[in-house]
Amino acid sequence: MKKVEIYDPAMCCSTGVCGPSVDPELTRVASALYSLEKKGFNITRYQLTNNPDKFVENDAVNSVLHEEGIDALPVVLVDGQIVKLGCYPTNDELAEWFNVDLEELKEKPKVRLSIDLNSL
Repeated sequence: MKKVEIYDPAMCCSTGVCGPSVDPELTRVASALYSLEKKGFNITRYQLTNNPDKFVENDAVNSVLHEEGIDALPVVLVDGQIVKLGCYPTNDELAEWFNVDLEELKEKPKVRLSIDLNSL
């Protein structure tokens, strides 16, 4: 099974729905990765803000940062090899890497909200 690691730039969240405006690219990636993770695929995301140690520990990512700076983020690795710099994988690429149908990556996360009316 393929292992995908994404080294994100510094940001407040990986979903793209925080801050003053929604980033549709981050929303697309978060949704696609959610669908893949739900199916049990091996995907890990590291944020420079929350996981700076992971950027230092990975020699390839550390080298990219030293040579090209933070503008090279995100860095995407498949099975330990860098496959993308400065942009996220497309849904087509994710579908190919994990051998899934493209439509499977469009499933939206479902949020359940429960309200106890007796506590109001």
